[in-house]
Amino acid sequence: MSIWSRITQALSALTSGEGLNQLFERMRTPPERSVGFTIAVIALSAKMAKADGLVTRDEVTAFREVFVIAPEDEKDAARVFNLARQDVAGFEEYARRIRTMFSSDMGTLCDLMEGLFHIALADGDYHPAEDAFLERVSELFGMEEKRFRALRARFVPDAQPDPYGVLGVEPDMPLPEIRRHWRQLVRDSHPDVMMARGLPEEGVRLAERRMADINQAWEEISARETA
Repeated sequence: MSIWSRITQALSALTSGEGLNQLFERMRTPPERSVGFTIAVIALSAKMAKADGLVTRDEVTAFREVFVIAPEDEKDAARVFNLARQDVAGFEEYARRIRTMFSSDMGTLCDLMEGLFHIALADGDYHPAEDAFLERVSELFGMEEKRFRALRARFVPDAQPDPYGVLGVEPDMPLPEIRRHWRQLVRDSHPDVMMARGLPEEGVRLAERRMADINQAWEEISARETA
């Protein structure tokens, strides 16, 4: 059964008047966590789209790059998106419920933030409202500012990407310590590890993007330090 079929089942369980918040309460354990993760990305993407007031074709394409959607599943994905856009509940309430759903598992919440960054940058324009939205979501998730900055450095470089910022380390940190940090990030970014946290198989592209970013950052740092 595809992730979208499972999402359809979850949506059909909602009674009249219930919103997506009720789903977040019910999806705290496997295999429901992967359904909850996908719904959370769609729901927060819908709220983020309201933040900058525009849903572009690029953002839709970006979502498809994170989650494979077959033509027959498009209506179910659209239903989740529309439910979130129409829901009277604000994004802050969503974020709090999602944090509870994942029991403050920062690895999974970080995976979710990556999906949101990917979609926000899809049109090549990082709107100030999107930046404020994502920063506030990270705060509600309980994410340390340093970790948020590392994420932001990967997706929203102000000029040249800072490899130290990408790895979340300081430039004056000894190279062996940076290497240990990089290796831990590589282990944490393995697709199997991410799927075990709740990332659905359809979303492993996030793992591929993260692995490429952190490996490139390490290569740049090691080249500088050994030059």
